[in-house]
Amino acid sequence: KKSTKKEVPLCNLSNLQLRFLCPSDLKEVRSLCRAWFPIDYPYAWYEDITSDPRFYSLAAVYEGVIIGLIVAEIKDYVNLNKEDKNILSTCFGQSTSVGYMLSLGVSEAHRRNGIASLLLDNLISHLTAPENQDCKALFLHVLTTNKPAIRFYEHRNFRLHSFLPYYYSINDKCKDGFTYVLYLNGGHPPWVFTDYLKHYSQILLSGDVCRWMNDRLRSALYWLWPAMRRMVVDNTTALVSQYS
Repeated sequence: KKSTKKEVPLCNLSNLQLRFLCPSDLKEVRSLCRAWFPIDYPYAWYEDITSDPRFYSLAAVYEGVIIGLIVAEIKDYVNLNKEDKNILSTCFGQSTSVGYMLSLGVSEAHRRNGIASLLLDNLISHLTAPENQDCKALFLHVLTTNKPAIRFYEHRNFRLHSFLPYYYSINDKCKDGFTYVLYLNGGHPPWVFTDYLKHYSQILLSGDVCRWMNDRLRSALYWLWPAMRRMVVDNTTALVSQYS
């Protein structure tokens, strides 16, 4: 029996061009986003992503037409919204940054051609470049009902981080969302009990317990020594003063 499922037209990758968005793309991008996404973005948002250099706005163009795009930006971790501030361990410093993916979409007629993966790969390459080593994660928000997108991100090693009740407002109705995170450049989430258990179990199994205890002792002495030295000096000064 012949399948009635519509076949996906394959793109000739030699004719697929990747380029950054420019102001003249605004009308086309707005039309595409309205067709792809249930969220009604304000006009100023389209102006920003097509002209503001702080956005990484990359388009996939096939035969002169935009058929896919990805929009992201690098943010200072300390300036994230409250719901996103626990995606990284507290061991990372004030200079740490993260990538935030605002949008990723491909025209329906050209999906399942690897275009979304191509766009995402280019973004990840940008975030893992030598000049962006302080960027420790890439995160995004997605509707809990968007199963195809969730499968795609999980296949690309994004981790489910948190549930966001009533995060979206779509057609005047509140919708739930998820936060997904991909850790980069040595970034990792806050440790939980099982992480500590795994860490110390590995130390015990590796036979490096003595070296580990020695390192901890050296670290403790490093922090305690200035206070101990001040105490010795103060006591010596007091003793000398007493017998002077």
